[in-house]
Amino acid sequence: MAGVTVRDVYKAYGSVRVLHGVSIDMEDGEFLVLVGPSGCGKSTLLRMIAGLEEINSGDILIGDRLVNDVAPKDRDIAMVFQSYALYPHMSVATNMGFSLELRRKAREMITNTVAQAAGTLGLSELLARFPRELSGGQRQRVAMGRAIVREPKVFLFDEPLSNLDAKLRVQMRTEIKALHQEMGSTAVYVTHDQVEAMTMADRIVVMNEGIIQQIGQPLEVYDTPSNLFVAGFIGSPGMNFLEGEARRNSDSAWVEMADGTLLPAPPTSAEDSQPVVYGVRPEALVIDEAAESGLMATVEVTEPTGLSTLVFSRLADVSTCAFTMDRLQLQRGQPVGLVPDVARVHLFDKATGKRL
Repeated sequence: MAGVTVRDVYKAYGSVRVLHGVSIDMEDGEFLVLVGPSGCGKSTLLRMIAGLEEINSGDILIGDRLVNDVAPKDRDIAMVFQSYALYPHMSVATNMGFSLELRRKAREMITNTVAQAAGTLGLSELLARFPRELSGGQRQRVAMGRAIVREPKVFLFDEPLSNLDAKLRVQMRTEIKALHQEMGSTAVYVTHDQVEAMTMADRIVVMNEGIIQQIGQPLEVYDTPSNLFVAGFIGSPGMNFLEGEARRNSDSAWVEMADGTLLPAPPTSAEDSQPVVYGVRPEALVIDEAAESGLMATVEVTEPTGLSTLVFSRLADVSTCAFTMDRLQLQRGQPVGLVPDVARVHLFDKATGKRL
């Protein structure tokens, strides 16, 4: 296995710049997830690591080896795509072992390696089947098995679960994480699904418009987002944002909204009257059904999930979401109180978007 280093990498297609000086150091054995909206450059970066896209400037190293001009087949990587890319006329066993056949490995070695990978992935009973006889999840396992038998230094995953239904996605992401922990391999995983990123990654790289917004462990990124984009993108449902001006005295701080609503805030470096965005996650809003305390809001919609309830309401004419484990029976138009947990409130500079 080996780590991956990306140093000040730029990429453009003609006059359109896609990556703007991206730098990442991935440790040996790390599961790193590149996450961001469509068009942010994450798949382009993955393809550059794989050697499928040319680098305009910068360096990419796998281990200590500079691979800028190394062909994809010589980089000792294996890639799992969004499409399974299986040969329809080959059995599962042949699909998995085909790369070893191309390397002219001994037949016995291929058979043993495929059997071992199939056992790890729960495919032992399916080795004689063809791709058309498999479910989507089974096909994705075969694609992963094909990568595993190569014993590469780095695994690259390009949105491998996008074609699966919701239940199977949950199952497969658990299996991929367990497989990584068992193998201890270095993996780079691309997704636009922040839930996948949060649940699978050792570290997350949040990207937007070709620029890295934040790198950190999942809970670090969730609890201390570096800017408004990260705060809004990471988390489901997303963070609530309320605009106003910072107010402070020697004892306390708060944010005053345009209609005069006062939002309790933690100690802040913001200047008095500085325009800010007040960020609070749904789980940091306690709901007072009697509307006797907190910020007065009006219920719009409730969404019971069984495990929890999401309450969407209007607070100072801004749509706000609160999360509770209680099974509340609230009616549209009902007044409620929202009590922020001040210790989990975030303030952002409205002009720059940076966390204060």
